[in-house]
Amino acid sequence: MGKDLQRALLWVILFTSCFLLWDNYQVYQGKPSFFHTEEVHQEAAAEQAVPAETAPAAEDVVAPVPGVKDPVTVTTDLQKVTFDREGGVIVGTELIRVPNLSDWKDIGLAGLILGNEEKSKEELGNVVLLQADGRRTYTSQTGLAGGDFPNHKDRFELVSQKLDMGSDNNLEVVFRAEKNGVVLTRTYTFTRGEYAVKVRTDVENTTAAAIKPTVYYQLTRDASKPDGESSVYATYTGMAFYTDEDKFQKVPFEDIADESASLENKTDNGWFAVVQHHFVSAWLPKEGEARDNYVRPLANGLYAAGTLIALPEVAPGAKVSDEARFYSGPQTQTRLEALAPGLELVVDYGWLTFLAKPIYWLLSFLHGIVGNWGWAIVLLTCIVKAILYPISAAGYRSMARMKEVTPRMKAIQEKYKDDKQRLNQAMMELYRSEKINPVGGCLPIMLQIPVFLALYWVLQGSVELRGSSWIFWVQDLALPDPWFVLPALMAATMFLQILLNPKPTDPVQAKVMYIMPLVFSVMFFIFASGLVLYWLTNNVLSIIQQWWINKTIAAERQKRMK
Repeated sequence: MGKDLQRALLWVILFTSCFLLWDNYQVYQGKPSFFHTEEVHQEAAAEQAVPAETAPAAEDVVAPVPGVKDPVTVTTDLQKVTFDREGGVIVGTELIRVPNLSDWKDIGLAGLILGNEEKSKEELGNVVLLQADGRRTYTSQTGLAGGDFPNHKDRFELVSQKLDMGSDNNLEVVFRAEKNGVVLTRTYTFTRGEYAVKVRTDVENTTAAAIKPTVYYQLTRDASKPDGESSVYATYTGMAFYTDEDKFQKVPFEDIADESASLENKTDNGWFAVVQHHFVSAWLPKEGEARDNYVRPLANGLYAAGTLIALPEVAPGAKVSDEARFYSGPQTQTRLEALAPGLELVVDYGWLTFLAKPIYWLLSFLHGIVGNWGWAIVLLTCIVKAILYPISAAGYRSMARMKEVTPRMKAIQEKYKDDKQRLNQAMMELYRSEKINPVGGCLPIMLQIPVFLALYWVLQGSVELRGSSWIFWVQDLALPDPWFVLPALMAATMFLQILLNPKPTDPVQAKVMYIMPLVFSVMFFIFASGLVLYWLTNNVLSIIQQWWINKTIAAERQKRMK
């Protein structure tokens, strides 16, 4: 039975390795990863998301923005924000402290092999989220509905004179428009060190009759992938909503297109956003305000997500205000957690979120101590290894004992080669007498797999690790090793582990074991270097532990023989 079990385990490991290699090749070809599952949505609601009597017509609220003819550019310490005087809305956000990164195929050995040249910092530029340049449409819109009131299609007057924050801690940018006796004044307040912008809407009624306007906040985007999208793994780009009732919910563009998207329409809390890898733009209305959420497909391949908030009735000569916040920036988890409940969930850790979040927290804590994400990963590996030490030690002892009794196992197999039942009985007696667990050697690896997969998601999803260096040639732990040094070292350590472990008595199994380091090294070529660093460190610690246990058991056996 031991031989059959060992053969089965070897085939499982080989199949798993081949599957992971195939999955990464699929991602490399631009197809979605098998592990990157999207949230399952409910069936589409029977009724329209927004009541017809309150919802503005699609052509009134949303319109393609092929370009900005008369832009207004505001500069803060973190970003350049472009406004369109038509609507007084934000149509551009450039994150001046977040540069675009080179693709891993353009640098190192991969770049040399493929003949690609690494781009300069000037050529790469900074990360741009919102934009309306004819190449991509991704804008934030707000205005008044419920009547012939100022909206994002009307011309606004720029009231403010100062457009550069300079050394100030705050900067206010004010736009104003008047239509049919209704005056809309919109004030954007920027704060030093913050990507979130306070947006206050003041509505003044100068007519002789009461009005009841509705303010809308909306994000409009095409379905194109962001610039610099990874060629190694697939990531989510699309809409997302959060409410206390339904919690976090992705709303893909394709669900909006075929009108199968479902979300909590009527609520008094939450937020909505456009999510992409490492970055997010979100409208955060005030908590406690009744609102109607909606999504809808638009002309020219655009999609909209938004919310409608009914304002109190405005008597003649009276004013009413509403305030919301708009965030467009990196998915820094501490920032997002402080802004709104659940906003940190836009960081996509896949189905292992329950394990990835604690690992991220521990990594952040260790990074705060050592100041380097690479060394933080090394320390994380040591901690995980220490926690699993009792179990792994038992497994390594079984492997060490099995290595010592390998000659006896071969003798038993030769003796009972024609009697399978007697062979299995003899093998089990040998295991019991020598206190060997045939599957004990697999436990250390199996226990590491959940941590390994969770760390995969942390490295892929956490913007904090984007562009983080370790030492020398490893300048981005979230990308593959450009010189393939770490995968080669990992293959070498796997080969050393094989030498320390008992050699399979079956020649075919033995050959498979020696092929495994090569298979894993090829597979790890396109894994994030931080992930390979974790596995390499784990292998080194395992080698030291196995060597020590082998030495200890050998000494104990010699002692008994004296």
